[in-house]
Amino acid sequence: MNPYTAFKVELTDHIAHIQIDRAEKVNAMHAAFWEEIVEVFRWADETDAVRVVVLSGAGKHFSAGIDLSLLASVAGELGPDVGRNARTLRRTILRLQSSFEAVDQCRKPVLAAIQGYCIGGAIDLISACDMRYCSADAHFSIKEIDLGMAADVGTLQRLPRIIGDGLLRELAYTGRAVEAQEALRIGLVNRIYGDTPALLQGVFEIAEQIAAKSPLAVAGTKRMLSYMRDHSVADGLEYVATWNAAMLQSQDVRLAMLAHANRQTPDFAD
Repeated sequence: MNPYTAFKVELTDHIAHIQIDRAEKVNAMHAAFWEEIVEVFRWADETDAVRVVVLSGAGKHFSAGIDLSLLASVAGELGPDVGRNARTLRRTILRLQSSFEAVDQCRKPVLAAIQGYCIGGAIDLISACDMRYCSADAHFSIKEIDLGMAADVGTLQRLPRIIGDGLLRELAYTGRAVEAQEALRIGLVNRIYGDTPALLQGVFEIAEQIAAKSPLAVAGTKRMLSYMRDHSVADGLEYVATWNAAMLQSQDVRLAMLAHANRQTPDFAD
């Protein structure tokens, strides 16, 4: 039985498929979503059999972002005191941020498969993924500006490293739509597929390639890339030297070299 109300989760051949499962609500992110996504990605992070995660949305659209009913419930908690309201709002924002930190900090690569609407909070979500792929009908928008607010759950912090600062400023200040071809051109997505079935097939094929590699090597590569977001080249070189001083002693290295020499496909342990 699926223990989640906002997600459908499946594990097949080392690939965890985490699907936002509120198609009737355009996969809007209600209160349970923000709690469950932490649990789901903690499970993916801690389960050795999981080597790659594919994140998708059920139905015609990836996600329309935060559920407005959640915003209304937060507004209902506010009273007449500005100071206390600020504490309440800050706590709420930090809690929502931590939900997508669970995606960003997952040691396994996370591949987002995006169709239809990817709006507002959904942009925050895909910004926390390792790679993004979309169908030809994908539609992206940093919509928070049209609600009179600045995006506050990761878009403005993560997207500059993905699409560049100047272009992000344009999209964040205007809230204009980005369609699939522009998303590919600016580097928001890695690849476009014709429709949703082709998208999922293509993304799972990429996930299968990653799952076949040494899980220690993949985890180490992700850790090094994440570390470099906030450190100098010299720091990164020092860190990877220390990291590989241990990891190069792994059985995976010997197994990979032996398989390569014998023109075989290695089979790595979890």
